[in-house]
Amino acid sequence: MNKPNSSKRSLEFAGLTFSGLHAADLFPQPGIFKFIVTVNADFIVTSFQSKRFANLVSKNFATIDGQITLWLARIFGKPRELDFEKISGSSFAYDLLHYAADKGLRVFFLGASPAVNELAVCKVRERFGVDVMGFSPPLTTYPVSLSWNEEALARIKQHLPHILFVALGSPKQEYWIEDNAQVLENAGVQVAIGCGGTLDFLAGAISRAPLMMQKIGLEGLYRLARQPSWFRVKRIARSLWVFPIVFLKSLQSKTTKTR
Repeated sequence: MNKPNSSKRSLEFAGLTFSGLHAADLFPQPGIFKFIVTVNADFIVTSFQSKRFANLVSKNFATIDGQITLWLARIFGKPRELDFEKISGSSFAYDLLHYAADKGLRVFFLGASPAVNELAVCKVRERFGVDVMGFSPPLTTYPVSLSWNEEALARIKQHLPHILFVALGSPKQEYWIEDNAQVLENAGVQVAIGCGGTLDFLAGAISRAPLMMQKIGLEGLYRLARQPSWFRVKRIARSLWVFPIVFLKSLQSKTTKTR
């Protein structure tokens, strides 16, 4: 399986390695499998708790996702002079779909509810003119069953997409892509990306936060206001752990260098 080009510079931040620094480097290329991980504050917390997830982030095409993550990365990321941009999954999805339309590439949506998946497929066909199919497997926990996995892979192989969006929720979607990366690459997938709730946006089931709220890091609060739930309250509270984690990892990095 192809890995990020080691000859290119990467960003070291929060104990992780970020190789997806610019959107231009993340578009599909024949013969190269790119597993894109859009790392927001919640992902950094998960990486702190799970060595597997931390390794997954660092060895693939990790991007900086979220305004708060961007601010922290610019303060604590090394090397300081390195140029990088914020690449959020919800925004980059539209770039990928425009690219697919321009290049005539096939797209597949895996996950979300059956209604949202079907509507997202219809909306994307209508808006972008993309050859897109989708499948919403039964809701399950990770690790998935053999029958679940075989059905999902069979649907993907039937369409042979160049770009695969996996909307199973994190970290399940990232673990599933990692588990099946070789099969996906063999099926011709060039870009696989965990996209969380992006299919809801594409389907028009919920709107994204206004641009100003995105720029000041309040997109999570906007989602909470639009979709009130205890789950979203807990997720926002959990994401606040990104601050002590980043400070701790920065101190550990300085201590290691001074030894």
